[in-house]
Amino acid sequence: MKIWAVLCLAFLCVELQNGSCQQAKRRQDEGQNRIRPGGKRAKAKRPRLRDDGGRGQSLLIQVLDKRRFVRLGPTTTLTPGGNMELRCKGDAIGWSYPPYLDAFNDSRLSIKQSDKYSQLILTSPSAADTGAYSCWVVVCDGNECDKDHERTYESYIYFTDKDSLFVPSAIHFEIVYLRPDRPAVVPCRVTSTQAQVSLHREVPPEEIPANGSLVTYDPTKGFALQRPSPEYQGVFYCKAVTTGTPQISTKYQLLYVEVPSGPPFVSLEASATSARGGDNLNFTCTVLGEPDMDLSFTWLYPGQDQRPVHIHTSWRLVNRGTHHTTRVSQSVMTVEDMETIDYGNYICKAKNRHGETIVTTVVSSK
Repeated sequence: MKIWAVLCLAFLCVELQNGSCQQAKRRQDEGQNRIRPGGKRAKAKRPRLRDDGGRGQSLLIQVLDKRRFVRLGPTTTLTPGGNMELRCKGDAIGWSYPPYLDAFNDSRLSIKQSDKYSQLILTSPSAADTGAYSCWVVVCDGNECDKDHERTYESYIYFTDKDSLFVPSAIHFEIVYLRPDRPAVVPCRVTSTQAQVSLHREVPPEEIPANGSLVTYDPTKGFALQRPSPEYQGVFYCKAVTTGTPQISTKYQLLYVEVPSGPPFVSLEASATSARGGDNLNFTCTVLGEPDMDLSFTWLYPGQDQRPVHIHTSWRLVNRGTHHTTRVSQSVMTVEDMETIDYGNYICKAKNRHGETIVTTVVSSK
């Protein structure tokens, strides 16, 4: 009987010891899974950007700091001041950016090409730097290189400045030409997508509503007049407001133009068709053309490279008829103290992007 009692007590002690051990183990396991105050959490790994070059995925990236990158979409809003760094992956990359940065040879802009990517850095950007920034892969076949249009990426970047709602212009009074065969744009671009913008005529004072058909508005371009007509001539400006006092853009002079596109229409007139030795003659070459089309003059004459001449070139805008504005360009060549070598054909060549026109006049001896 004593032996049996001893065995029962021993068995009971073993069971109690096992239960205590299991309970202690459960506490230990629960303690491992519990986040203790002040304890260190495991850092979550940042997903890496995949530059697989697939269509629809922009490879234009903004560098925020050494460890953070943002892939840019069609539009981006940034704050003026701090430096902007953009990258585009590839060993041969081309870039485009607001044209004035090239026109003024702005030293704030720099582009560097490395083995794996190209880097564009713009220091201290301001509202004036608002515009389209794009990059593309350059593909070469031997010595010929071209832009890969399937791997071109663009983002329109707004440098939002509450004190400059309009993108500043170097010209305080701009001319906009209205042509009946194409839309005309009043280029009052803004620096904020939140700005409410309207177009106004100065005299008589009135607002020109953007109705989505005849007049449309795009913050990256300005107001587009889809069917320009003489009634839009005059001085215009744009007004923008977000909160507070509205801001006014630069002024725009809208001129209606109706000049056929094509090679220059040229006339050549001499102050005399015959002359004596010692006379002075003027030859005037006149072109009527589109106001904003570049034009160049070339002269051929009997005493070429042997006789000195004076050439003066100028242009001005004139009104023709009631509502039309055109550009009159002139090149005047003066031959002084006529000699025998100066008699013969005088030729004027006028050239624009559409072609070249040649006119001739003859000077004989009296």
